[in-house]
Amino acid sequence: TKADVDKAVAAAKAAFVTFSKTSHADRIALLKRILDAYNARFEDIARAVSDDMGAPMSFALEAQAWAGRAHMEATIWALENYSFSEQRGATMVVKEPIGVCALITPWNWPLNQIVCKVAPAIAAGCTVVLKPSEIAPISGIIFAEVIEAAGTPKGVFNMVNGNGPDVGQVMAGHPDVDMVSFTGSTRAGIIVAKTAAETVKRVAQELGGKSANIILPDADLETAVRKGVEGCFGNSGQSCDAPTRMLVPADRHDEALLFARDVAEAFIVGDPQAEDTVLGPVVSEIQFNKIQRLIEVGIEEGALLVTGGPGRPENLNRGYYVRPTIFGHVSPDMTIAREEIFGPVLSILPYETEEQAIAIANDTVYGLAAYIQSGDIEHARKVAARMRAGSVYLNYPEWDTFAPFGGYKQSGNGREAGRFGLKDFMEVKAISGLPA
Repeated sequence: TKADVDKAVAAAKAAFVTFSKTSHADRIALLKRILDAYNARFEDIARAVSDDMGAPMSFALEAQAWAGRAHMEATIWALENYSFSEQRGATMVVKEPIGVCALITPWNWPLNQIVCKVAPAIAAGCTVVLKPSEIAPISGIIFAEVIEAAGTPKGVFNMVNGNGPDVGQVMAGHPDVDMVSFTGSTRAGIIVAKTAAETVKRVAQELGGKSANIILPDADLETAVRKGVEGCFGNSGQSCDAPTRMLVPADRHDEALLFARDVAEAFIVGDPQAEDTVLGPVVSEIQFNKIQRLIEVGIEEGALLVTGGPGRPENLNRGYYVRPTIFGHVSPDMTIAREEIFGPVLSILPYETEEQAIAIANDTVYGLAAYIQSGDIEHARKVAARMRAGSVYLNYPEWDTFAPFGGYKQSGNGREAGRFGLKDFMEVKAISGLPA
């Protein structure tokens, strides 16, 4: 409730007075203790994620829990190599912690987003109030236990469970909160930004996406399609930067559909605790019903249903399980090519020329990520330079937790991860009049 937020913010505000003055070395040591405590609870965290939002245990361990560890390591490295001041002529430019930070995180990558916000805030010398998703809260509670086990000073980290209207918006509008970092839907992000505007605080947002995956004619089509389907369906399609629009040369469109169908039909959907499960359920009934509706809209609007479709997989008669679905002959104006579905649903669009592919890729209100596949890396880089997106992935690289992550347009503002993640938690002060 609001009373809980007020209590947490008051604790953070009181702690900021002393924590903001701690040394660089002290904060590095604290983050390393948090990392050690995190690793000690690694399996507990993975199991909580699996129970909370349905990730298969292998994915929960190797991707979900791993992401929190990797981002903590990247933040420690960034802090060890970060300069908080520089002399420019007669002016000393210093970077100082912004203050009390409200952190609002989503359910789809809970530890990824919690650590991407908490770690750089602490590194900068800020104090925080975290609201994890009410849909998947247990991993956040374990993270709070990790913070406690690491000996974090009282008041530096505070957590309030609750929903958006009762807790999130109260945090965003609180007069003693100096900055809000929000990850979630564009709709909710707009509400947070409007609420925060009343007190003129900084707002960093990582919001929705509808990422294009351009397979250029010189790419190995079978490999590019296979990896594209796997990338779209990872985390049961519940990733904001998933490559959900696959653009293929028109003269090879039907061939691409066959490759995509074979990959999709090999995915095993089922109990997250079963060893052979690749895709677990989606997170909730609301999410399940939304995905079902959009699949039906795709059929109604004339897209070719290649595999999957409405309903659950044949071997499952209950639970929020979605059939891995591929649509072909999708046109850029179709709903499934424009709305974020957030499920294992891939739209394949044909294009005639590279110029047309670039235009289709950029024709979206979002700009979180783009994917380019090519046999010529220099060619791929030239196309990447024309993408209106915060991240462009060439030929499916490994996940780089040191790279900046964030979006253009309605995908948000600000950047997270590594040294880039520190910026939003800092104020810049110019102290002029010093000897040059």
